[in-house]
Amino acid sequence: MDVDVLDITRRVEFDDRITRYEFHTYQPFSSNSLTNNDEIRIAIQHQDLYTLPSESLLCLQGSVVVTPATDTSDVTIVTNGLMFLFDEIRYELNSVEIDRVRQPGVASTLKGYVTMQKTVHGRYANAGWSANTTKKFDVVIPLRLILGFCEDHRKLIINARQELVLHRASTDSDALTTNAAAASVVLDHVTWRVPHVNVNDSVRLQLLKALDAKKPLSIAFRSWELFSYPSLPRSNKHSWAVKTSTHTEKPRYVIVALQTDRKNKLATNSSQFDGCGLTTLKVYLNSESYPYDTLKIDYAGDKFSFLYNMYASFQESYYGVPVGEPLFTAAEFKSTSPIVVVDCSKQNDFVKNAPIDLRINFETASNVADNTAAYCLIVHDKIFEYNALTSEVHKIL
Repeated sequence: MDVDVLDITRRVEFDDRITRYEFHTYQPFSSNSLTNNDEIRIAIQHQDLYTLPSESLLCLQGSVVVTPATDTSDVTIVTNGLMFLFDEIRYELNSVEIDRVRQPGVASTLKGYVTMQKTVHGRYANAGWSANTTKKFDVVIPLRLILGFCEDHRKLIINARQELVLHRASTDSDALTTNAAAASVVLDHVTWRVPHVNVNDSVRLQLLKALDAKKPLSIAFRSWELFSYPSLPRSNKHSWAVKTSTHTEKPRYVIVALQTDRKNKLATNSSQFDGCGLTTLKVYLNSESYPYDTLKIDYAGDKFSFLYNMYASFQESYYGVPVGEPLFTAAEFKSTSPIVVVDCSKQNDFVKNAPIDLRINFETASNVADNTAAYCLIVHDKIFEYNALTSEVHKIL
């Protein structure tokens, strides 16, 4: 029996702890440093604030330029293409790096493919998640689509200096597809919109007591770290020693993708990945292998159902939902993004308490083509502590 229907004396309660919630816009130090290879640094200098960076937005405005100007070729900004304009994005707290993503175009695209639900995909068209054929753009990208810190740490940051740092890539080719001889992207405006939060007196008193106690505040999240193998050797058997990590940064999920001759090519779509005739793959954490059974993949014969199930099950494991809503159907998965999602979140004590060598072994039906790159996106835990009174920041995990 539902006990709520019997609770007829329960009083109505209103949540008035937050008295004001408004976005404030922050500009880069220099509005002229928005071109290729530039560093774009946006800071929140004022520390006597309550901010919510998990709900902050990266706003980009600009246009696509075709060379020569008389060329009338169509130009398309690919899905999530504006993230390919950067080769690194990081968030700093009191000048200490909290989270960073390398090659955010590839990393955030893979992250979106596994985390984004089909029912909300249309919601992010305004964030660049639909191909755009117009030569001018104005997008608003939630930072939670890029950084694991903003997705997981949904708490106020108080009394701290914050910075968002973006490095422009050396070329814009990965952001576009066109038959034109040359095309580039001009960024006119880059801003960071961050919510400022005002609270009522009772909550403010609680926060002040926490500050006076000099008690460190925790920041816990799952970081997304990308590694790449720019050009695989022409062979059908590959062993890739990805990284050696301490036991504190043990991988929870490993996402592997292959891509043939798409890097820095205007004629190809860099937001898509290729099957490359993959037949089997295993991830090794020291001597432990994931998945336990041998994968048997045959894209030509449409035998990839278990691989798709690994992809479709990610949201259930990562978010703890009963049933996930994967972005792609099986057919879309095969044609757009045949990636391998390996869940290694359940680990024995030997793996948990020792340094970890992450290695990936995989085979293809034939030798891989020239200019085939491999990408490995690793999801692992990170924990920091910061003291809002002394501005000290320490990495715990």
